[in-house]
Amino acid sequence: MTLLFGRRARLRWLHLIIGGALLMPYFLVGLVVVGSYRPGVNLFSAPSNQLTAFAYALPLVAITALFAPARPLSVATARALCGIPRDRPLADGPARTWQARVRTAGWYTLHLALGGVISGMTLALTPFAVGVTVLPFFETVRDSRALDLPQALDRPWILALAPFAGLAMLIALAGCAAAAGALLAHRAPVLLGPTPDDRLAAAERRAADLAVRNRLARELHDSVGHALSAVTLQAGAARRVLDSDPEFVREALVAIEETTRRTVGELDSVLGLLRSGEEHGASAATSPALDALDGLLERCGVPVSCAVRGDPGTIPAAVSREAYRIVQEGLSNVLRHCGHGAQVKLRIAVHGEELEIAMDNPLPERPPVVRPGGGRGLRGIAERAVLLGGRTEAGPHDEDDVWRLSALLPLRTPGQENR
Repeated sequence: MTLLFGRRARLRWLHLIIGGALLMPYFLVGLVVVGSYRPGVNLFSAPSNQLTAFAYALPLVAITALFAPARPLSVATARALCGIPRDRPLADGPARTWQARVRTAGWYTLHLALGGVISGMTLALTPFAVGVTVLPFFETVRDSRALDLPQALDRPWILALAPFAGLAMLIALAGCAAAAGALLAHRAPVLLGPTPDDRLAAAERRAADLAVRNRLARELHDSVGHALSAVTLQAGAARRVLDSDPEFVREALVAIEETTRRTVGELDSVLGLLRSGEEHGASAATSPALDALDGLLERCGVPVSCAVRGDPGTIPAAVSREAYRIVQEGLSNVLRHCGHGAQVKLRIAVHGEELEIAMDNPLPERPPVVRPGGGRGLRGIAERAVLLGGRTEAGPHDEDDVWRLSALLPLRTPGQENR
């Protein structure tokens, strides 16, 4: 009985009743069409007229469902009432392709057709079955013209079986509704499920979201991470000479203040990546680039000798910003692994259509400590270069006994906008 009258069966029955209600406007249009060539005929008196109107209504239903908003409405109703298994997902959003629209039209037509049949059976059969069920107990029901029963039903043995016949009718109605609901639930993932184009669009959206998250992670790591590394080292050095060199401590505190103040501005710029439209463009415009390199080298905490070749003015804005972040992350690694005393050699050169960045620093005296979740800096540098169509290398350079970070970034990337 659960299959016929359980919660899922009741929800599916309600779904069919909704389909029947949605069918009514189309059915009335069909009756108007039938009445146009059968004037003077009571359209509700002959079942053939109603069946003809029903047949005229279904093409109109299918045409209506070809419009894009029909799918999200159908999907929402099916998810709420059909009891579709979770491992058979339905599509999200309007139907954009003809394949999706045709599938939606098939579903909508099936839903309203079955809903019209079950709704009609429910409205007609339910009162009749109830009347037959109570037939032995109320003489007024037996004499009622509403049931239009033959006189032969007055026999006692027939009246005794009437309640069972009425219950059988109700059970048969529930069985028809359950079968129709199960058919809709079975066909919903096929007709309302994602098409190959939908799956491709969903994959592209996930890839775009992942790219945004990765970009935000790189910006936070390179800007805030660099500042925190510098502040930590400056604070540690100041603590060690707190009593012996107050002047150095004063300079370190000033550097910490400037670093944190500047980083707050960069953090606002990074968080602007989460916005869109004009705010996003404003955020990109305020991101630091190679024209701010001198300030970075002055406050990075390590002595840096920098050589620039070529005309930096020819570097596109997007490439200049990524180059700044690459240098910033390279200096953060020097601070983290070598400390304040490391001598860094930085070379930036424009060669034709490429920007070359090379950074050398002494090898650390002991292997770097592996931090949980660490190692994202070099990976972020590589990702920045790949997005521009370039490449990076990082590792010990045995000939010069240094650690070398190098990057080659194309100045002109197909499809790249100079943001």
